[in-house]
Amino acid sequence: MSFAVCAAAALAVAGCPKPSAPTDDAGVPAAGAAEPAAEADAGPGLASFSLQYTLPDAGLEAIPLVGEEEGRPLIDPTSTLELRSTLALRNHRVRLFDEADRAMVSDDSAEESPDGLLYRISLPTPLKSGHKYTLVIDAQTGTSMTDSQGREVPDMRIPFQVSGEKEKPQPPPTKKRRRR
Repeated sequence: MSFAVCAAAALAVAGCPKPSAPTDDAGVPAAGAAEPAAEADAGPGLASFSLQYTLPDAGLEAIPLVGEEEGRPLIDPTSTLELRSTLALRNHRVRLFDEADRAMVSDDSAEESPDGLLYRISLPTPLKSGHKYTLVIDAQTGTSMTDSQGREVPDMRIPFQVSGEKEKPQPPPTKKRRRR
């Protein structure tokens, strides 16, 4: 019986091919190891976003995507924002909030293609100087949005601030007293 066990062990060892790349525990490629070809052909990565605004001369300027903890990038006053994603999105909504967390009134349009989403926000008046805004991309219904590959896409919050002195609110008009 020990001969059968030894023969089975010898066949098992002889029949196992050597790994093509050195690996650490759990099959994770070691540093400097080449990635398998299957991963390279897996298709597009996760959806990524870019945000731009229209300059007064009709050019477009990118707004850096930073978290709220990292500070807000400054932009020039604008009335048009363009959000782009690298993949089409399902079950999404895009909203622009002012610093009091009120949704801004806008005329929005979306163009979807297999190459991604172009979402244009057109505001009736330019954003106010010195004020803070946040663009939010989240799920329309339920708890998550997905990309065209069916993968879950996390909600995004893109904060920014309009450059310049903060505009003071206009005082309410005074009512004229009528004499009798």
